[in-house]
Amino acid sequence: MHGDVCVIVPTVRDWEVVRDYVANARAHDFDVDRLHWVLVTESFCDTDGMAAMLADLDVSGEVFDGPAREAWLESRGVGDYAHLVPEASHAQTSFGLLYLWANGFPYGVFLDDDTAPHADTDFFGRHLANLRFEGEIETVRSDERWVNVLYQHADEHGLYPRGYPYGAMGEQVDTDRAHVDDVVASQGLWTNVPDLDAARILAGGDLDGQGTTRTDRRHFDRDFVAAPGQYLTVCSMNLAFRREVVPAFYQLPMDDNPWDVGRFDDIWSGVFLKRASDVLGKAIYTGRPLCEHDKVPRSTFSDLANEAPGLELNEHLWRLIDDAGEDATSYAEAYAAMAERLQSADVGGLENGEFLHYVGEHMADWLDCLDRLDAERATGAAEPAAPPASDD
Repeated sequence: MHGDVCVIVPTVRDWEVVRDYVANARAHDFDVDRLHWVLVTESFCDTDGMAAMLADLDVSGEVFDGPAREAWLESRGVGDYAHLVPEASHAQTSFGLLYLWANGFPYGVFLDDDTAPHADTDFFGRHLANLRFEGEIETVRSDERWVNVLYQHADEHGLYPRGYPYGAMGEQVDTDRAHVDDVVASQGLWTNVPDLDAARILAGGDLDGQGTTRTDRRHFDRDFVAAPGQYLTVCSMNLAFRREVVPAFYQLPMDDNPWDVGRFDDIWSGVFLKRASDVLGKAIYTGRPLCEHDKVPRSTFSDLANEAPGLELNEHLWRLIDDAGEDATSYAEAYAAMAERLQSADVGGLENGEFLHYVGEHMADWLDCLDRLDAERATGAAEPAAPPASDD
């Protein structure tokens, strides 16, 4: 194993997109030896073909279907935490976070298999430059305390991204400039198919899960950060982050739960990450590098069925944790406070409210699992840590 960037790709469809990202890195003289690929997939997929692709590309990486994930967890002494990684869910990206943590990678990148880099952009180089950013940047806030990441041309297209609360729509946006010097996550946005929720897609009359509006580069004028005390949607299809955030970045027990709540893994993990980052004085950089989002057509009603059980909870979750962890000095401390808040929250009036208790319990288990992995590394049971981060 080598490299300092763990690239995590959940895939059951077009895993060949890895070739596009590797080609982009080589075209821009980004050292591909810095990248270690972790493909999170299922046993019904061509895992041998995925491994052969990594070998053909001459890049470092591993492929994990369900049995391989279970074996890895057992080998690290955390097999009893397998419930943290839901079956057949995009939230299986949490396994990639555990892998990153156990092996000491200083950086992580999430990529979805229906995206592609723009050829004229140094995709990985830009993400890592964002994580090292120091200087003035636009800061955004609204009177609803939510920032629409598509705000720059909202008067033209009227879009709100997946996970943006309905109750926060119609916001008054204000921008300013501020100095930023401690970026922990870099969220790249998307051209072509915007990341919308099913209800908004249906409202536009599209039945194929894509929406009728397309975005292009002219919709993204400048990069920005959401101001402290403001929330924003965090989409994991194009996202880089520092190792330090992993304790507060669990992707949650979506889909495989008694309430059938799904599709909020990256959205809610982003809420927790933003709250913890605000407490600790850190920033989430949003904008470039853009990726091309070529979402595969699928039933909008199917997506709606997955989202509906959590829609009301999404309106209230951020308020429940909004003042948790005020005195925290680490991501783990902030996350523990949010986990405790959800476990004890009065959710009697919310549809599927008990799911929030369930989430809080899993958040606490997440922190315990990371502690166990740390103990395993200390005894030499895990693989050697990756080398220190490069500034190249």
